[in-house]
Amino acid sequence: MSSVVSAQQWESLLTSLNLEDNGVHVLERKTGVSFPSALGPSLKLLGIGLCKQDLGFKKVDAYAFGVYAADEDIKECLSEKYGKISASELPGNEEFTDDFMDSDIPMAVKIQYVYGGLSIGSVRDEFEESVGSRLHKLARGSDENNELLQRFISQFKSEFKILCGTGILFLREKEHVLRTFSNDEYGCAYSLFMICTGYFEKLALGSDIDAQDAGSIQSKLLCKSILDLYVGEEAIDEQAKDEIENNVATYL
Repeated sequence: MSSVVSAQQWESLLTSLNLEDNGVHVLERKTGVSFPSALGPSLKLLGIGLCKQDLGFKKVDAYAFGVYAADEDIKECLSEKYGKISASELPGNEEFTDDFMDSDIPMAVKIQYVYGGLSIGSVRDEFEESVGSRLHKLARGSDENNELLQRFISQFKSEFKILCGTGILFLREKEHVLRTFSNDEYGCAYSLFMICTGYFEKLALGSDIDAQDAGSIQSKLLCKSILDLYVGEEAIDEQAKDEIENNVATYL
């Protein structure tokens, strides 16, 4: 179920999630999109990048993004295994990156669309292709990932509008809970969907979900597939991936 809220309610929502803008910003160089250096007291900006989208006749700069993670949780979750390794040796280490994505570290990906000619259908198709390919890779072709992908994609409802300035927030909370919200530059905000991500082997679609969250999906695999877009082996912006890995390493 989706709901439309006012700009004031959107700010209240972020406050309730403890994700207030700290007032210090970093600019994505090509688009000029501004990202706060921290969201709330714990999520620190690890890196910013740009996603291009192929429209068939040309590639466009679709959205800028910033990846955040809780610095203290990075140290708590990864220092035992990697704390004695030089920070300069960790970037590019696939096992290190995989452990980072698999860990129970609170994270966020903040997206802002910079191209105003995209329909919700084209955005849906792009996520279907990019997340779907990662689901297929990580699940080793399991038939279960097809149903999982379709349940995920179905949350991009036709009534949602993608405008220049539209924002999407992917928020991964403790115990692998991924929540996604979207707002647009005209002051409307949409709670698109919530994804409760647990272990793929224990897939339980909608078992303990309140009526307002009927579209929720429980799957650690889906959570990792989304993060893989920005941090994984075939990240959509290699420079951003390098920046993220370097900053994660410095927190150990």
